[in-house]
Amino acid sequence: MKHDAENPKPAHFVGKHIREGIAIASYGPFAFLNPTVRRYAFDLKPKGQDHEREESEEEVKNGSANSNGELNGEHKKELAVKKKTAEEIRADDVQRLFRTRDNRKGRHALLVSPSADQNAKYLTPPSTSTLRATLLGILRMFTNYPIYDVSYLVAVIFTWGSVVWVINSFFVWLPLQVPSSEFDGEIANAGGITAFIGATIFEFGSVLLMLEAVNEERAECFGWAVEEVMEEGAKLIRVKTDEEGCRHHHRNKKNLVGKGKALAAEKEHEREHESTSRDARNWTWCPTWYELRTHYFKEVGFLACLAQMIGATIFWISGFTALPPIYSRLTSTAAQNGAYWLPQVIGGTGFIVSGTLFMLETQQKWYLPAWKVLGWHIGAWNLVGGIGFTLCGALGFAAANSGAVYQGSLATFWGSWCFLVGSAIQWYESLDKHPVDVEEGGGRVGDTKPVA
Repeated sequence: MKHDAENPKPAHFVGKHIREGIAIASYGPFAFLNPTVRRYAFDLKPKGQDHEREESEEEVKNGSANSNGELNGEHKKELAVKKKTAEEIRADDVQRLFRTRDNRKGRHALLVSPSADQNAKYLTPPSTSTLRATLLGILRMFTNYPIYDVSYLVAVIFTWGSVVWVINSFFVWLPLQVPSSEFDGEIANAGGITAFIGATIFEFGSVLLMLEAVNEERAECFGWAVEEVMEEGAKLIRVKTDEEGCRHHHRNKKNLVGKGKALAAEKEHEREHESTSRDARNWTWCPTWYELRTHYFKEVGFLACLAQMIGATIFWISGFTALPPIYSRLTSTAAQNGAYWLPQVIGGTGFIVSGTLFMLETQQKWYLPAWKVLGWHIGAWNLVGGIGFTLCGALGFAAANSGAVYQGSLATFWGSWCFLVGSAIQWYESLDKHPVDVEEGGGRVGDTKPVA
């Protein structure tokens, strides 16, 4: 980065925390429900532009010469800036992408239009969809453990629940496929106990999923900051992550669901309006009926979470009745159908509805798949998993037929693996808080085109 002769400072801020933008498009799968995606153009009006940043004491200290003749702090800083700039994207347009799912998960997405020439207006972080970024995201899954983030907990809990169901599926399917591998009590005891554990974990995860949904950030956190920089004599706007200004729940490390850190002025504003502002409270166990009627029942994502919790609660009944001491007392066909197989069918149907709604939440139209959105793939895998669990329960009504028993056990097997894949992607998603989508071939990413 070169310093301008008339402006020796490498950068100054132009309104660091931007929370307002110009909405240029909004859409969703259903016209009778709230939009699920909105796009905002950056509003770079000169509010705050007149107070340039003075060098802090820390910068002055870092810039002092090293008595040992090594590179001083200013030189090291300049090298780091050059390296960072080389990785950044030069763009002529940047837009904020607000998705209701991302908002629940504490994510802040950008749409970047790379500049074809040197007349760029912005510098942005690199795309998060590259192979390198994906591998770093996978590595992050094994090195970051933000247990204070309810979105992370939801993903991890569903992942472990899916692992238990995969183990269960081996207990109930493998003996039918390879009879010589069966051990005493494998299907009834090992299968029944793991079914109860798996159903309980799913229920717990679904409760946290609902708490996440009802404590969404209603203020539409921006999540990014901008600063004006000098690059080869030209002024550019650098867009960078704004961890400290984020208001989402994952920024609050004192409780699982709560408000993120806010600017001091905003905190003061909230204290002044605490008695009347809904956003002033940290979190809630259950929204009011007014909030449900006027907001949540019109949100596709909330309806998906609700279907998931209802399905998991009913499905838990079959997990409870699968315990060996209980299932052994269901001696009649009617008792088995009513207490064991029927809850699987109803609960699995709830999973199907939930997975379908999670897919639709990310789509521009109900019939247009959002192939490039992680949330869409999570919903798709959960949809197939729900079909497998529902099919298992439905085939259970024909338990007298050996073929139906085999296919039902097999449906549990592939359905469990589908849930595991979807949960693993959700785990990855929960740690990717600042996704950057880059335009391809001069047009916006397929699922972000404005509605005509």
